[in-house]
Amino acid sequence: MANGSARDGVFLFPEEEVSEISGLKKGLDFVEVMCGCTSHRYGDAVGRLRVFASGDLQIDCECTPGCQEVKLSPAAFEKHSGRESARKWKSNVWVIVEGEKVSLTKTPLLKYYNLTSKATNGSHKGPNGRPCHRDEFIRCTTCKKERRFRLRNKEECRVYHEALVGQNWSCSDFPTDKIRCDDEEERASRKVLRGCSRSPSCKGCTSCVCFGCEICRFTECSCQICIDFTRNAHT
Repeated sequence: MANGSARDGVFLFPEEEVSEISGLKKGLDFVEVMCGCTSHRYGDAVGRLRVFASGDLQIDCECTPGCQEVKLSPAAFEKHSGRESARKWKSNVWVIVEGEKVSLTKTPLLKYYNLTSKATNGSHKGPNGRPCHRDEFIRCTTCKKERRFRLRNKEECRVYHEALVGQNWSCSDFPTDKIRCDDEEERASRKVLRGCSRSPSCKGCTSCVCFGCEICRFTECSCQICIDFTRNAHT
């Protein structure tokens, strides 16, 4: 691992900070650990927590062998577990350290999440305290239809960002085959619903309009938008 990239999981946290956490796995730009949340009624719901350098936290639930809930936010995982005192996920979601359940607040795993939250200065936050980005639309240069981009995580923001800075985006450029040029365009009445946490038909407010954060800007991107954000974030 000594020759790995500076973004490898081993470099996100010093070895001594995470080596005793159960289920530790290290990947490119993330670390993964076993996690859980306890309901007095239903018992322990367990899962696998991924901590990304971007500040993103994602949990794949393993509460039952057939559970299909993946890439949950910690708040969503807390709710899915049936935890009675919800909305305190930092304290209620735990990891195993040397055989004991330890809440996330008492571990270093929230370091990058807290840095991201601090960088956003409290703006455009969703109900779970994370930065919130409303859905955006881009017009296909081939069929001339506007297509919706959901911006719920860094991966989705990257897809939209690359389409935005590109000059000739078309439906075929979507990374999946979920949309084609011969598909109908969304109705105008549907387009007004863009995922704002305050109001479904919001036309843009401080809760859903982001002017740049660690989730929707990319240090490795060479566009002027990302260059300016990276420069300003470190000055």
